[in-house]
Amino acid sequence: MPGSLESGDATVTAIEIDGGLDVVLGGVWQVTVSRPTWGKLLAGREPRRVRLRTDEVAKWDTSLLLFLIEAQEWCRVVGAYCDTEALPEKIRTLLGQFTKARETSVPFDRSESFLTGVGQATIETWERARTASTFLGESVIGVARLLKRPRMFRWHDCFEEMQQCGAMALPIVSLISFLVGLIMAYQAAVQLRQFGADIFVADLVGLSVVREMGPMMAAIILAGRTGAAFAATLANMKANEEVDALETLGIPPVFFLALPRLVALTLMMPLLALYANCLGILGGMAVGKGVLDIPPSAYWIETQSIIDLSDVSTGLIKAFAFGVLISLAGCLRGLQAERSAAGVGRAATSAVVTSVLLIIVADSLFAVIFNYLGW
Repeated sequence: MPGSLESGDATVTAIEIDGGLDVVLGGVWQVTVSRPTWGKLLAGREPRRVRLRTDEVAKWDTSLLLFLIEAQEWCRVVGAYCDTEALPEKIRTLLGQFTKARETSVPFDRSESFLTGVGQATIETWERARTASTFLGESVIGVARLLKRPRMFRWHDCFEEMQQCGAMALPIVSLISFLVGLIMAYQAAVQLRQFGADIFVADLVGLSVVREMGPMMAAIILAGRTGAAFAATLANMKANEEVDALETLGIPPVFFLALPRLVALTLMMPLLALYANCLGILGGMAVGKGVLDIPPSAYWIETQSIIDLSDVSTGLIKAFAFGVLISLAGCLRGLQAERSAAGVGRAATSAVVTSVLLIIVADSLFAVIFNYLGW
């Protein structure tokens, strides 16, 4: 049976069709006057499907959105399907933004079927993959332009980023690398001294730090420090419409904003890995002197005897790849961020998670490749 509500110039008509409710809004909806409410319109009814339409609305503002939001939230709570396909695209966009902002404050929408959820997840995954591949392609093109026309590159911005992700990261890299080397040496000393093999602590620490822990710890530190900073900076610029301004002027944001950060981190990462190697070995040397009573000269000679150029080059190759992955993940998440303060935080978090995941996956692949090559 049809039912209707009128409040001021705003009208709502509800028609029951096969257990569903077809809601037609009309008139003028303004916040300055009273408006109909969803609870009064239902009058105790619990339809399994609600279809919203605004065909007869002459003028509207936030008042109309508040009514539609009430309807959507009621459908989520009771598990009814809310059909908004008939609404204008602008209204659907505003409703979607509001839903994302309050997605943790309402129960899960149980109205969609399993296949619908799988289909939407597949489409979303495909869009993300397409965006990532597009960004990667633009980055490769930007590197080619840099090699072809280096004078067109923003070297000033690159040097500033090199200082931020290189020199400014030395204190935290020093502390973490020294402590990691110290911990590894102490744990090895507890076991090796039982067999009188104290001197082999230098071998264990040296190889582990140079081949694995040095590049890995430096990469993890920069993923949380620099990768998040890249994402937050670019996300804030996108929220302030600075990225849109560059696109309007015909300037590619990837070449102008992302490429200097990509080059800076890629160049500084191997240097930081070498620095981390030195501090890690120094930490092991401190344990050798303090716990095992091994002279620093003997410890250093043993370290030199076990480490060769292939070990050092292995760590540098990993560090170079880690730098590329961290910078790509940080810049990508920053350019993908939503235009809000919350979007900036989510972009930084996503950049760190993505960077760490890529680092672990890349390190696993390197382990297989180097083992196959006999390195």
